[in-house]
Amino acid sequence: MDNKQFLEFIKNAEVIKAGSEAHLKMHELSARAQKITTRLNYGYHEPEETVRLFSELTESKVDDSFRCFLPFYTECGINIKLGKNVFINSGCCFQDHAGIEIGDGTLIGHQVVIATLNHAQDPLSRADMFPKPVKIGKNVWIGAHATILPGVTIGDNAIIAAGAVVNKDVENNVVVGGVPAKKIKDIEVKK
Repeated sequence: MDNKQFLEFIKNAEVIKAGSEAHLKMHELSARAQKITTRLNYGYHEPEETVRLFSELTESKVDDSFRCFLPFYTECGINIKLGKNVFINSGCCFQDHAGIEIGDGTLIGHQVVIATLNHAQDPLSRADMFPKPVKIGKNVWIGAHATILPGVTIGDNAIIAAGAVVNKDVENNVVVGGVPAKKIKDIEVKK
């Protein structure tokens, strides 16, 4: 299974069985991501070099407007899609095997975790995984230490409060916070 075949497989996969070809491919992709993020996180890089390394990591052209304060960690890398003017602050961890899509103008705070995999609850099959992508809209602000769980879609202009655990979809133009995250208020968008 090559990278393109894995991305096609994961789009429709309901479960990834432990020890399967896809599971072994995930380990291969994780090793690849570790090699690239080690280079990314070692020493200072000018913004252009960070963009180049992220393009290598994601196997797609990352826009020159992208900024990231390092370190940054990911378990896959090839299933991250970044819009324009995206900012990722230091210490973030992305588990992107099932896909993380981040819209234009989104700001991601310190040490945010975005997960796209759940494990089976049954201890005898605990290593099996259930993939669900995360989609983040445009102009979203995710506060420090927030956790976004598998399958969540966050609407445009939303704010995720620091420390929130988001386990359900978030509407456009709202602030959510807490554990689990709940709507706090609407955001008035000036036209």
